[in-house]
Amino acid sequence: MSEAENFARLMRELKERAGLSYGALARRLHTSTSTLHRYCKGEALPAEFAVVDRFARACGATREEALDLHRAWLLADARRRAGAVEVPEPVPVPEPEPESESESEPTVVVTPDPEPEPVARGVWYRRRAAVVAAAGVTAGAVAVALLSAAGPGPGAPHAGGSTGPGAGTGAGSGAGTSAPPFVGSGSASAPTSTGAPEPTPPVGATGSAGATAAVPVPSFASPPASAPGRDPVAPLKAAVRSHVWTAGCDHAYLSERGPGSVPPPPVEADAPAWASAQRAVHAGTQIVEVTLHGTGEGAVVLEDLEVRVTARRKPPAWNVYQMSQGCGGGLTPAAFAVNLDAPRPLARPVAGNDGGNALPAPSFPLRVSAAEPAVLRVEAATTGCDCDWSLDLRWTGPTGSGTLRIDEGGRPLRTSAAPGRPVYGYALEQGRWAR
Repeated sequence: MSEAENFARLMRELKERAGLSYGALARRLHTSTSTLHRYCKGEALPAEFAVVDRFARACGATREEALDLHRAWLLADARRRAGAVEVPEPVPVPEPEPESESESEPTVVVTPDPEPEPVARGVWYRRRAAVVAAAGVTAGAVAVALLSAAGPGPGAPHAGGSTGPGAGTGAGSGAGTSAPPFVGSGSASAPTSTGAPEPTPPVGATGSAGATAAVPVPSFASPPASAPGRDPVAPLKAAVRSHVWTAGCDHAYLSERGPGSVPPPPVEADAPAWASAQRAVHAGTQIVEVTLHGTGEGAVVLEDLEVRVTARRKPPAWNVYQMSQGCGGGLTPAAFAVNLDAPRPLARPVAGNDGGNALPAPSFPLRVSAAEPAVLRVEAATTGCDCDWSLDLRWTGPTGSGTLRIDEGGRPLRTSAAPGRPVYGYALEQGRWAR
């Protein structure tokens, strides 16, 4: 029996003993019944440790049973990230109960992850991290051992000297804090050089070609912060997640393909591969999470986050595919909001909300170190353009100061408006996309 199958078996046993239906238990976990059904069938793994802890508590598990479930999840998650599990792609599962669905938790399908990367969650996730800590010292020790066995994620790039912002450059300011660790994937691109970049071809978030030619955006270069040839090495490691869904389930993509040739919506963890296969582009909004921590002994101060729009095009006349399969929940993380339609977009701090409790807006300067990671969440939106954009993070550390470019692995991020486009949602009971 594989690690994932053993974890699913323990979940089923606890659920059956508790006598709870999928719908009732899903409401307690703030997830959907279809997602919970996938967990119990071994087709998906929770992306966060907190989900496992909430499940054990909801089922009335003893301390020993909770630890067994936690160990099983850690083993299955470590094996997944090591790329050792191969199972068929999950297919839509009919809802076992007609009860209403709540917020869908982010899930991880049990398939090899091509680019594992340990990252850390921001300060506004402390509440959920505290739930995880309640699992006990034993499960924490197992997690450390398994993560060490899985091996480190891919290294993050270095960043050079200060870079002049391109068209649409903005920043936020204030003070920030650190964050507890969590698991994610992605990477930041290579360091930027002084001056503004040249306009890029219409490359999407998944590398797809756009429908119209890119329009160059004027640049506004600023003086470099360090002399040429003496750029310091960035004492930072960054991991970028560019396919983050609201509440883990609410998102939309633009694709030129018809509904008959588009497969069912994936879980959030499989969104990058799904979008790449469909040559899809983020529709209307895009959430990007960047996890940062220091690589040296000293602390690094994150000073500013600047938005750089390198091209604007007319939105393509493609179809919109909604990923939502039942969303809900009271968590709205704090973030930096970006209006890509503005002539010079700014990263504006926005407060969040967690079940009625206010979450303070993120702000700069922000201190990070090897022991104090932080997560920057950026929510970009557009109603009028097919935009190529990236972020420049200015930092100061023991080795000097510089700028770290945040994009799609060397390509610009891409978000497109979808005015008046046909919108499709996936009808699970019919097994097809419908308007």
